[in-house]
Amino acid sequence: MNASYWLTNVRLEQGYDMEDGQVVGTNTMICHIRIENSAIAEIVGTETTLQCDLPKYDCKELLMLPSFEEAHIHLDKTYFDGPWKAVKPVSSIFERIEEEKILLPKLLPMAKQQAGSILTLIQGYGATHVRTHCNIEPVSGLHRLEATKQALDMFSGKISSEIVAFPQHGLLRSDSVELVKQSLAEGATHVGGVDPFTVDGDIEKSLQTMVELAVLNNAGIDIHLHDGNEAGKQTLMRLADLTEEAGLQGKVTVSHAFWFAGAQPQEAEEVAKRMASLGMSIVSTVPIGTIMMPLPMLYNNGVTVKLATDSLTDHWSPFGNGDQLDKAGRFAELYGYNDELSLSQALGFITGGIKPLDSKGQQVWPKVGDVASFVLLHASCSAEAIARRAERQAVWNEGRLVSGSL
Repeated sequence: MNASYWLTNVRLEQGYDMEDGQVVGTNTMICHIRIENSAIAEIVGTETTLQCDLPKYDCKELLMLPSFEEAHIHLDKTYFDGPWKAVKPVSSIFERIEEEKILLPKLLPMAKQQAGSILTLIQGYGATHVRTHCNIEPVSGLHRLEATKQALDMFSGKISSEIVAFPQHGLLRSDSVELVKQSLAEGATHVGGVDPFTVDGDIEKSLQTMVELAVLNNAGIDIHLHDGNEAGKQTLMRLADLTEEAGLQGKVTVSHAFWFAGAQPQEAEEVAKRMASLGMSIVSTVPIGTIMMPLPMLYNNGVTVKLATDSLTDHWSPFGNGDQLDKAGRFAELYGYNDELSLSQALGFITGGIKPLDSKGQQVWPKVGDVASFVLLHASCSAEAIARRAERQAVWNEGRLVSGSL
């Protein structure tokens, strides 16, 4: 496509349809949208005759929604694009780590190709941003980082990215501090960690080390936290204190945060409010089974909540399909978001908070000047798209068609 062109007959959400003070539907209108380089330059109604020589592409009244964000995935270690293999049963995270030490070198030769295949998959589902966790530990060195960067380079201009230097075998336990430091100098954007109590055996030292690495390298933090009970709470509270002391507000993410699933409601709300005051985020796979995360409570108390894939068929889990819209649909089903308003607003959990309509029904996206990153879907509105996991037709990133076709 040219740098400047029109997308004609695009369906945009305009507001909510109300009955007796309740949202009962979503109003839309068909528009023409002019894209100029990487931004939305003009939006007009179909009553306007387009008298210009710019190329025109008919969108056939498909719904336009903001493109999606994959907030937590592991591109560098996967069985995807290879033979099927289920998970080997283990009794602890330490057994799984020992399995990794043998398995990871075997997987490395295919790492770049498999990462690229996953990126193609998630892009087709509508993702234009990805945060990937990349193993950084003595077994892998920086080899997995290099493979991940090479795969991401193949998608330059198609998908933006962040890389978490993830010491899967323990930041302290596997003596990976220097490796993480090196990875931050070679392209990683965030310091990772895993269970400072269970894996590293020293909450204070583990967290202090992460924060020091982040501050010295102007990086963010994204820590895997599975620990529950008192260890989980202590880790969260100490990380919050260190976030404030180090001036890392808005730069710290806790992935999983399973402590919340077993905490008393009042105690969980107090911790949530503390995290929210510091701009700390929680990323969740919306687990089903024995763990029920109080994600609506976290969101209602001001915590930024994002949904994510995590594993996409690997030695940790055989599940995961890379479809963020499906993840939002699971969220809606699990937490009873079955009415028009809640379904529509749930879109923000997979778009970095961007939604066509705010909670009051005001149209806030797209506006002239917005980055032209979006997905066209076969749905009448965002609520239907989430509930029915609508088919994606085409995906744009910064004004460029990157997946699908019209």
